Amino acid sequence: MKTSKMLINWAFFLSIGIMIATAQRAEEPNFRYDIGAKINEMTLTEGGTMVVATNDGLVGIKPGSSDLLFNFTDYGRVKPEELFFVPQAPYVIVGQTGFASLSTKKAVIDYISGKKLFSTEDNGWKQVMTCDVMMPQNKLVVSGQRTSKEKYALQVAVYDLNTGKEDYRFNLTDPNRVGIAKDFSVTGRPLLLKDHLIIPTAQGLVAKKAKTGETLWENKMKRINWMVADESEKEIYAFESVNNGSNTKIHKVGSNGAQLWNDEQKVKGSIANFEILPNGLAVVSNVDNSGKKGLMKLAGGRSESKIAFLSATNGEDLWEKAPKTNGYVQHFYIMEDGILFGIYEGGINKISFDGKTLFKKPLKTGENILTMADTPQGLIYITSEDANIVNLQNGEQVWKKPLKYKRADAVSSTYDAKNSRYLISADDELFAVDANSGEVSTLAESKFDGKEDPTHVEVRDDGILLTSDQNMMLLDWQGGKSWHEYYRAPGKSAFGAIIAGVTAVATAATAAAAYNAANQNRNKLGAYTDRGERYADLGGGMAMASGASVAEMLKRFKATAATKNNQFVLTKLDDGVGLVKLNKDSGAKEKEIVLKDKKPEYQVDEIAGILYYKADNNSIFAYDLTK
Repeated sequence: MKTSKMLINWAFFLSIGIMIATAQRAEEPNFRYDIGAKINEMTLTEGGTMVVATNDGLVGIKPGSSDLLFNFTDYGRVKPEELFFVPQAPYVIVGQTGFASLSTKKAVIDYISGKKLFSTEDNGWKQVMTCDVMMPQNKLVVSGQRTSKEKYALQVAVYDLNTGKEDYRFNLTDPNRVGIAKDFSVTGRPLLLKDHLIIPTAQGLVAKKAKTGETLWENKMKRINWMVADESEKEIYAFESVNNGSNTKIHKVGSNGAQLWNDEQKVKGSIANFEILPNGLAVVSNVDNSGKKGLMKLAGGRSESKIAFLSATNGEDLWEKAPKTNGYVQHFYIMEDGILFGIYEGGINKISFDGKTLFKKPLKTGENILTMADTPQGLIYITSEDANIVNLQNGEQVWKKPLKYKRADAVSSTYDAKNSRYLISADDELFAVDANSGEVSTLAESKFDGKEDPTHVEVRDDGILLTSDQNMMLLDWQGGKSWHEYYRAPGKSAFGAIIAGVTAVATAATAAAAYNAANQNRNKLGAYTDRGERYADLGGGMAMASGASVAEMLKRFKATAATKNNQFVLTKLDDGVGLVKLNKDSGAKEKEIVLKDKKPEYQVDEIAGILYYKADNNSIFAYDLTK
C-alpha cells in the first residue's frame, strides 16, 4: 500500500488493531446459501436477484434474504446458452430441446418473486416455436404444438405475467383436418396490440382477435421476423430477413391486413435501428461483408452502416443521396430538425428530414465515440482520441480547439458543477474544460501504480476522485494530490474471476427483437450530467408496465447505490486473497473480507451493497458491504 500520510505513532497501531479486529473472514458471512448441487454459472440480474445455474437446475438468491428465493429443478442441469434474461423485465426464460427429440421445454421464471409463471409441461405444450415477453402489456405470447390430448394442434396462447394464468388460446390450423395441411409454423416475434394479435407464419401474417381467437384477416407476407406498429396501431411495418440475414425487406401493412406499399422496400444489411416519425421512417442497417472473399466481397461492397429515410406513403427513399457513413453508426438520435448520428470509426453529422446536410461539413472526430450528449453549450462528444462541444445548428466547434490525446485505453468524464467545468481523464492526464469559455487545461498528471490507467473520474465533496481496479487518488480542486492508495493485484494466476453481469446467450433473432422492444427511447439524445451515463435509459415498455415485480425492478433502476461512498479492491492480504472496502473520501480502509481460495469467484452488487462469493462448488456466501 502507498499513502501520502504514514503516521508512525500509537494512533496508527491502534487503527491497525481495530481493522484486524473488524475484518470479516470467509467463514463468517452474513448469509450462507447451500445450493445443493455443483455451481456452474452465476448471473447478477438487472433486478438484483442472483441467478445461479447448477447441475440440478436454477437457483435464485435475493439480496438480504437468508433463504433461497427459488430452486428450479424441473429440467435438471441448465446450460448458459439455455438461458435468456429478458432485457428490462424481471424474467428469465429457460429453454431446452431434448436429444433426438422434437420436444422443446420452456419455462418462464419471475426472478423477483421467485415464481414459475409458465412451463410447457404445466400448460400442455409438446413443442414451442416462439416464447416472447411483451412489454408494457406484461404478457407472454407462446406458439407451438400442443400435446396428443389436443391432437398436436398448432396453437398460439397469451399468458398474463402478473398471475401466470392463460388469457386466451386459439388454433392456427384445424386439428381435425384430414390430409396434408399448409405449414403455418410461426416464423418470428408476434405483435401484441390492444385488441388483437398478429402472428407471422410461413404462409403469411395472421391477425386474431384477442380472447376469442377469431381470424380478423390474413395476407401472404411470408416469413416475417418482427413487426412494429405506429401509435394508432393502424399502420404496421413488417421486417423480413433475406439472403441469410445479409439483406432486409420492409413491408407496410394496414389495420385490415392489406399491403399499403405496392412493393416492399429492400434494404442492404440487417436493420440496426428503425424509428417511425410523422414525416417518414428513419432506418439504419448494417452491412457486414467481412466474411466474404473475392467477387462476393466486391459485389457486396464495404462493411458499413446505411442510413435511409423512407416515405410512409410508398416506401421510397426520400433522400436523393444518402449520407456517407464510411463505418458503423454508433450513435443515432432523432432531433426536432433532423437526424444526428456518430460513426464508430470517427465522424459526426446531422441530416434534415428532407436530406439536406445541416452541418457545414461532416465533423471529423477520433475513433470510438464514447459519449454524445446535450449540454447548454451544445453537443459534447468524447472519443478514445479527442473531445469537444459542437454547435448543433451548424456543426461548428465551440471549444477553441478540440481536446486531443493519444489513443487512450481508458477514457472517463464527468461534470464538475461546483466549478462549471468538464473533467476528462485520458490515460494518465486529467483535463479540465471551462464550460463557459471552452478553455482547455491539464489539471493534473495522474500516474497510477501497477501499470494501470484511471478508468473512472468522480466529483466528491472535497475534490476529484480518480479510480482504477487497484488505485484510488483524490485531487483537490486545483489538481493537487490529497492522497493516493494502491493495493497490489494478487497476480494473474490468483486474480479473482469476476463473474459477468449477464452470461446468458440468446439467438440473434430473439435478442434483436427483444432489444428493439425494450429500448423504445434509445434514439433520444440525453443530457450530460454529473452522473454521466452510468444508468441506462429506461425503455418505455418497462416504465409503463404494471405489476409488483416490475415496480420493484423500477425502484432498483432509480435507486442510489448503497456502496456509492466505497470502492472494493481485490488484493493479497496477510491471511490470503480478499476484498478491501475503501472510503472514497478519505481512502481509509473500512473492512477486509478474506476469501479462502487464491482464485475467488465473486460478484459485487453495488446497488444493494452485497458481495456474493462462491465459497465452494456447492455454496455461496454473501457479505453485507454497507456495515
